[in-house]
Amino acid sequence: MVEQSTNPIIFYGASYCGDCRRAKEHLDSLGCEYTYINLEEHPEAAEKVMEINKGYQSIPTIIFPDGKVLIEPSNEELDEAINRLKKDNIIICHKLTEIQRKS
Repeated sequence: MVEQSTNPIIFYGASYCGDCRRAKEHLDSLGCEYTYINLEEHPEAAEKVMEINKGYQSIPTIIFPDGKVLIEPSNEELDEAINRLKKDNIIICHKLTEIQRKS
């Protein structure tokens, strides 16, 4: 469970997308807060994805608070972007410890 974050990440994806599931699991493992927009539940969001991707509906499309966009990123690319933003105090990613969750 995420304790706190500022300037959340916006994540466009879909449950049928393997890369989306992988990226989502990776962000969860890092404890990053993000807003997940499922294109299956919000088909109107596909227009935004296509606008960002110059006409393509490529997912995952992940927008970071500094404006950087990653399209179908690897875990390494996600780590690089997140570490840069953490270093600049733009985002805070951390999970509650088991002890903190119980209190």
